[in-house]
Amino acid sequence: MKRLVLLVCFATLLLGAAAAANATTEVKMTGDSRIYGVYFANHNFTGWNTASWSGSNPASWSKSGTKTEDRFQLWERFRLRSDFVANEAVKFRLGIKVEDTWGHGTLTAANPAVAISVYQAYLQFKLPNCAVEVTAGLQDLDLPHSSLFNTSPVFGGDRMAALTIKAPLIDNTLGLLAGFGRAIDTNRTYDTTTTQVADEFDAYFLALPVTVDGFKVTPWGMVGVAGADANYWSTGFGQNLVSAGDFVTTAGWKNAQNAYWWIGGSFEVTALDPVKLYADVIYGAGAQSDRKKNRREGWFIDGGLEYTGWDVLTPKAFGWWSSGEDGSTRNGSERMAYIHSSWGAGNSFLFDDTQILGKESNMGVSPVGNWGIGASLDNISFVEKLTSRVTYTYVRGTNSAKAIRYLNTYLGDNPYFQMGRDLTAEEYVMGVNLDSKYMIYENLAAVLETGWAHGQFQTSVWGHRLAERARSADSWKVAFGLNYKF
Repeated sequence: MKRLVLLVCFATLLLGAAAAANATTEVKMTGDSRIYGVYFANHNFTGWNTASWSGSNPASWSKSGTKTEDRFQLWERFRLRSDFVANEAVKFRLGIKVEDTWGHGTLTAANPAVAISVYQAYLQFKLPNCAVEVTAGLQDLDLPHSSLFNTSPVFGGDRMAALTIKAPLIDNTLGLLAGFGRAIDTNRTYDTTTTQVADEFDAYFLALPVTVDGFKVTPWGMVGVAGADANYWSTGFGQNLVSAGDFVTTAGWKNAQNAYWWIGGSFEVTALDPVKLYADVIYGAGAQSDRKKNRREGWFIDGGLEYTGWDVLTPKAFGWWSSGEDGSTRNGSERMAYIHSSWGAGNSFLFDDTQILGKESNMGVSPVGNWGIGASLDNISFVEKLTSRVTYTYVRGTNSAKAIRYLNTYLGDNPYFQMGRDLTAEEYVMGVNLDSKYMIYENLAAVLETGWAHGQFQTSVWGHRLAERARSADSWKVAFGLNYKF
């Protein structure tokens, strides 16, 4: 605790010194705090851990089903965002975060380990005498996607160190978003030997949002340059970007660098208000000049509608389809590559999307390689200050069982394909969530989020132990806590 106090005091002194050095700088602070308990039964449909990569080597991982769950946890998260504003055109944002379970790390009694992380750090300014905005540094980044769904399945709901430019090309009609981001730089200043290697993963993106009365469309594209020696595995990107054929002899890429690219469009129609329509189409491909087994390409399409004409609730319906693996691993992957997904609709318990009480909040199902449908009754409000939502989601795989079975047989239990996250065409999962929020005060809410999920999985693909364990009980959670914003 003394170390934490000293750190806070030191930060306060720095802020004071900065204020004294430049009295014209204004400091604005905002933040939020979440304190909640979660009871979650049968994580990963089994109550056991999934396989996970042990480090940067894709040949090293820990096996699934070796650890059992602790069903009840108390979580706390505190975030503080400080804006150092020179004038209306220039500011620097620093966001810090503390997040852990009670009794662990920083939240251990008597002798805590200090664990304050930086989650935002960027300079933002407007070019003189115009509305062009430049942001440089660690920032929130979402590729374009229609607003019925929570962010893009390619990259969204997270942060990247990037340089972005936003500009209104035609006022209230046509805009521009362009940028460069570095997602990975494994070796940083020096490579591990005197031979230089490609250990970075960079992304270049462009979007042109077009808005007219009753309609909005945003065409966009992104190109990624992926180095063969970048650490995709412990960072969590490997199974999202790389083909399953990468593990088959000869393992790894032939090229030192491979290009990945995505092109897409998001569409929103409000001309039929109170009926609103939403849709997205994305095609992505990577490593197309490498060995055939290392190539990856595929489609993702979603769509939905909502009716906003009632005061007491908003009905919504949605669906999606994504291409899946065919029967062969040696001809590459037919699933769309992606970087990090927080896609979802209706706060579905199956996906990592819009949960307020975010830790241990969902089943982690991938929208890629699957298709599904869902319906939601949102913004249910019959009592003042109380809103609720109920959502049902059904998901089925588009992957060939043969492809997943082949890799599981070739590698044994592995993190690349995981039961419940990746589904064959013969498997399904379905889930229901019921969520409520009561505003105690304008900036303080009591939040309840519940979920139930059931899955049906093939023994011939995942083995008797995991598949039979999933059949023995369904997964469910109850989370309750307080959410304070200031």
